[in-house]
Amino acid sequence: MSAYAKINLSFEVIGRRDDGYHDIITVMQMIDLHDTLTFTPAEDLTTHTDLPQLASEGENNLVLKAARALREARQVQKGAHIILEKSIPLSAGLGGGSSDAAATLLGLNELWELKLSRAALREIACDIGSDVPFFLGGPTALVEGRGERVTTVPSPPGCWVVLVFGHYNLANKTQHLYNNLHKKDMSDGNTTRRLLASLLDGNFPGPNLLANTFERVAYNVFDGLEAVRHKVLLAGGREVHLSGSGPTLFTIFPPSHESRAKTLHQTLQSQGLEAYITHTLTKRDLV
Repeated sequence: MSAYAKINLSFEVIGRRDDGYHDIITVMQMIDLHDTLTFTPAEDLTTHTDLPQLASEGENNLVLKAARALREARQVQKGAHIILEKSIPLSAGLGGGSSDAAATLLGLNELWELKLSRAALREIACDIGSDVPFFLGGPTALVEGRGERVTTVPSPPGCWVVLVFGHYNLANKTQHLYNNLHKKDMSDGNTTRRLLASLLDGNFPGPNLLANTFERVAYNVFDGLEAVRHKVLLAGGREVHLSGSGPTLFTIFPPSHESRAKTLHQTLQSQGLEAYITHTLTKRDLV
């Protein structure tokens, strides 16, 4: 089963909630960069991954957390052996862990013949992580609240996406960025709503409609990230934006600009940057 990464076409923080979380409004978009999960019957729940740092996470592994949450919610006595092959970079702002958790819910729902609806799985997903509910649907959605309110929306035409990822060792990254937001960083969500209106009209997401509340903080926290952004622009990138809490940067090209996207990808790789080229997904891609 494929677990797709995402980018945030827009991401706005509206304010802090009484429960300590933040209210957000974002348009999430799946892209064709994915991990692969395989599920086989077993007496207990076990996992295997090709990344040592994930194998050492133990109870914090979102795949195992999702499997146990599903088993406890439905009082399942069965087990499973789950193999996870990673392609999505870790702690990148691309939702890899959340997507793996969602794929685990879907895969085990099938393996264990639970026949749970997406709505029922989404209730379990909300307790695993804020981004997990989105990955049970997609490929494009308006996500609100703390991430639990997911509304599927029309996908943009299949756009080319160039990603640039840098490795940073920042503990509790997302919480750290939230803690460093100023009131002036927050907004009323109107940029995201204008982007949504554009998507409903079937338009390519224009650069003036892409935004991320975390960008000011991220360029201060991730040393050298601003220099990477300039490299992408100088190499031919369009508007460059942060995905989620970063540190991945992305730039989008219209469907007809495949050659420009590939040239940019090759140029960035030749400069020693960890760059990926992929494309946005539509419902047809998920069938």
